[in-house]
Amino acid sequence: METSEAARSYPVRTEADLLTVRHAVRDATEELGFSLVDQTRVVTAASELVRNAYVHGGGGTLFIDPLRQARGVGIRLVVTDEGPGIEDARQAIVDGFTTGSGLGHGLGGARRLMHTFEVHSVPGKGTMVTAVRWTDR
Repeated sequence: METSEAARSYPVRTEADLLTVRHAVRDATEELGFSLVDQTRVVTAASELVRNAYVHGGGGTLFIDPLRQARGVGIRLVVTDEGPGIEDARQAIVDGFTTGSGLGHGLGGARRLMHTFEVHSVPGKGTMVTAVRWTDR
C-alpha cells in the first residue's frame, strides 16, 4: 500500500472506533476545503468501508491520505483488514450482493460516492479498499 508521509492511520477495533473514524474523515475533508456535500459523500463512504472491515474483517485500519497535486486537492482512503477476504471482489460491489444480513448496497454505494474505487482481496488473508475523491474546485 502506498500512502504519503502526511497519511494518518486509525485502528478500527471497537464500535467507538467507528465514530472516531467518522470524525477524523470529516475533519480531514474540512481541512482540505471540501464542500459540505462532498464532505458528506466521503464520510458516508468511509463509514461503510470501516464498518465492513469491523463486521466482516474482524477489525482493520483506515488510512486517511490528503492529496495535493497539479489536478487539485483530494483525499485517499485506504481501509485494510486481515479477515476472511472476499471471494469475488467484482461481485461484491454489485448492488444487492451480500454475504451477510444486509441489503448489499454498501460497497457499491461507497464506490458511487468516490471518484476512484479499488478492492483487492485475497480469501483467507484480508481485504484492502482504496477510494479517492477530489474537490469540486
